[in-house]
Amino acid sequence: MEKTVSMYNDIEKILVTRREIDVAVKKLGDMITEQYEGKELVMVCILKGAALFFSDLIREVSLPMVIDFMSASSYGSGTESKGEVRIKKDLDRPIAGKHVILVEDIVDTGNTIYFLQNYLKDRGAASVRVATLLDKPARRKVPLKADYYCFTIPDAFVVGYGLDYDEKYRNLPDIGILSPGVYGAEG
Repeated sequence: MEKTVSMYNDIEKILVTRREIDVAVKKLGDMITEQYEGKELVMVCILKGAALFFSDLIREVSLPMVIDFMSASSYGSGTESKGEVRIKKDLDRPIAGKHVILVEDIVDTGNTIYFLQNYLKDRGAASVRVATLLDKPARRKVPLKADYYCFTIPDAFVVGYGLDYDEKYRNLPDIGILSPGVYGAEG
């Protein structure tokens, strides 16, 4: 318990509680179930941040599906996107003719998910949609709109429920704004 308490000490404000996340993920799972009935569905987790959201979401989708994983980044260890996308782990299976949902933790600038969406379309997917836990449209740098999202959030640096700062805070059950002093943003 002390570990959790100390993580909360670094949080300026809780934006979304675990209970609110549970309700939103169930609703999104029901929507995907309804819209993809009878289609070959491949749900792709964008590692590492989306792992918790992905695990909860796929259990709420009541359809046969294939799951796969990708790892891509435009961040590194800082808080600002570098704009250049690197694929660290590609899909293990072909997706030609299948309906793909990219599951992401947060769509911020949109650079990474926009790149991946086009990358998978070029590989012959029947469709490629984006499902994200958090949408932060104020920072968007590319013409991308999340097809599915649970919450729209303000332009703040958030952690918890899979989202990290320098690989920490992923295990925080809620989503909160990280205090700027933690990442050196205070003068």
